[in-house]
Amino acid sequence: MKTILKTFLIINLFFIYNCKAQTTSEYIDFYNDVAPKLNSIVPNKTQFYGQNFSNFISELQNKNLDVIIFNYDTKTDPGSKYYILKLYFAPVTMWSISTDNDLQWPSLSITFENEIPKQIETLAEQNNMQWTYNIQQFFANMKIESIRFIGLNGYDSTDNSLK
Repeated sequence: MKTILKTFLIINLFFIYNCKAQTTSEYIDFYNDVAPKLNSIVPNKTQFYGQNFSNFISELQNKNLDVIIFNYDTKTDPGSKYYILKLYFAPVTMWSISTDNDLQWPSLSITFENEIPKQIETLAEQNNMQWTYNIQQFFANMKIESIRFIGLNGYDSTDNSLK
């Protein structure tokens, strides 16, 4: 009986470890696909400053970068006026893999010249923070002030500097 229990326990541990390795491997594959594409935009990011967001999102699409979820934020803390759009390229379900394994999370933070209309709160709630064509159009004519690239220094890097 003890042998069966030990065998069962070992098989379960192996299964759990194998599942974790597989999901971590999938995350690394995701990172190694997305990060180089984002890094290729970094040297030319200032060309989008003062330009409509639609130009920048077209560049992301040209690089086969698909925004999955988004968030918005204020310029100051505390603040009530939204100026910052945050873009993410993987579903929230992958965040736990990144967090649990201290891995970098590639994303963008875009600051606009003018305040994001408060209507974003309703749109975000209606779409569960999922990026859609309607949300893309909502931002299309907003002028970009700056762009920060986050988490692009290697998936297991401790260097959290922005680009």
